[in-house]
Amino acid sequence: MQAKIRVVVTGGGTAGWLTAYSLAKRLGNLLEITLVESDQIGTVGVGEATVPTIHRFHQFYGIDEREFMRATQATFKLGIVFDNWGAPGESYVHTFGEIGQSNWLVEFHQYWLEAQANGFGGNLEDYCLELKAARAGKFAPTVGETRLTYAFHLDATAYARYLRQKSESLGVRRVEGKISEIAVDPVTGNIQSLELEQDRRVAGDFFIDCTGFRSLLLGDALDVEFEDWSHWLAADRALAVQTTSTEPPPPYTRAIAHSSGWQWRIPLQSRTGNGLVYSSRFCSDDDARATLLGNITGQTITEPNFLRFKTGRRKNAWHKNCVAIGLSSGFVEPLESTSIHLIDTAVVRLMKLFPFSGAMEPLAERFNRETRIEWEAVRDFVILHYKQTQRDDSEFWNFYRTMDIPDTLVHRIELFKENGYVWSELANLFRAHSWIQVMFGQGLFPKHCHGASRILPPEALKLELEKISTFVNHNLAKLPDHNEFIKQYCAAQN
Repeated sequence: MQAKIRVVVTGGGTAGWLTAYSLAKRLGNLLEITLVESDQIGTVGVGEATVPTIHRFHQFYGIDEREFMRATQATFKLGIVFDNWGAPGESYVHTFGEIGQSNWLVEFHQYWLEAQANGFGGNLEDYCLELKAARAGKFAPTVGETRLTYAFHLDATAYARYLRQKSESLGVRRVEGKISEIAVDPVTGNIQSLELEQDRRVAGDFFIDCTGFRSLLLGDALDVEFEDWSHWLAADRALAVQTTSTEPPPPYTRAIAHSSGWQWRIPLQSRTGNGLVYSSRFCSDDDARATLLGNITGQTITEPNFLRFKTGRRKNAWHKNCVAIGLSSGFVEPLESTSIHLIDTAVVRLMKLFPFSGAMEPLAERFNRETRIEWEAVRDFVILHYKQTQRDDSEFWNFYRTMDIPDTLVHRIELFKENGYVWSELANLFRAHSWIQVMFGQGLFPKHCHGASRILPPEALKLELEKISTFVNHNLAKLPDHNEFIKQYCAAQN
């Protein structure tokens, strides 16, 4: 019988334990998995919001939703409320639900634009159940035969602890210790082993770097170049603090723009996660602290935690016999809650391309190509929020409003400006309705709409829109209060 391949996951936290659990759950009979981490090294643990793809991954790994939510103090998330992003005082919602009913030819917003030109149609949000439910503070996974599209707010530290328990029950071996040296074969360039303090050694055939921003394996040991995106995404600091809750948790994240950055507010069952993302070019750490602490509710229950980061990615996430997953492979700021999603997709991609034969180069090339496309799509969507601002009240926003942007995003904006054309790509996490909500929410409207939107005469179009709006309102009325649903569905033990 062929020996199991020795896989060494370096680093714990969400990235490490989610990787270890995923591999053990699906490939455990073929792999011998060891995870090396040190209790002396803290994890970032500020990314407490997710996107709806987490459902698919949890189902794939057999994770029970109620159990997971109880263990992580989780609440439901229908989207993000963006305050002050277009201009101070303005607000819009980016939700996960489909808007209206689209067809193969045109997206629904084209029909809505035609309705607006004819003096009817109301607000675009009238046609999205998730958006209206978010505003109303209501939630249930399903109403009638309609399933809502949702994600979670969660305690990232508790999530890693939950995944560790599941991983170890599947046979993952945890080794406690700090890495003192990484042994690299001088001939092949492959990593041979991790040398730990107190003369301990962990050898392996394949290594997964989950060491966070330090990128000890891929960055330091293998010297894979980092592609800096800070000329597009200037934020390089975050300040995080937890507070007591002062109100029932709403089913959405808040992203509140300030003159020098933006603040997140993430509601869990027993507390609220808060943070400020800012750029050291335009804001001092002291001013950031004052801004955050001056704009929170409740009592602080942790000391403010300063984090430094650089936005960008390793040019190759897989090099030699090492793959970086999570922050060690790159970072796009947490504006759209993509961190856990990018971990999940990287793990699934690795499982599909795992080098069981020992030959790695062609598999790594494919892995790196797919990773690059995915990361650049996320990057462009996040940049859109900044570029499309009308704010001119600070150096921070003036920088973003006037900066050059990637050609891929220029192309997308120009097409939308001309005739409202927007599209979804397989490699793009964010579908057409997401782009539409952000563009409209921040004041970007097309000059023209697709001619197909005029196929129906105005009277018929009005009738169809009323049917959709009535359906949304009918289902909205049936939804329970979000907090009351949590209490009976997945209340955590405080």
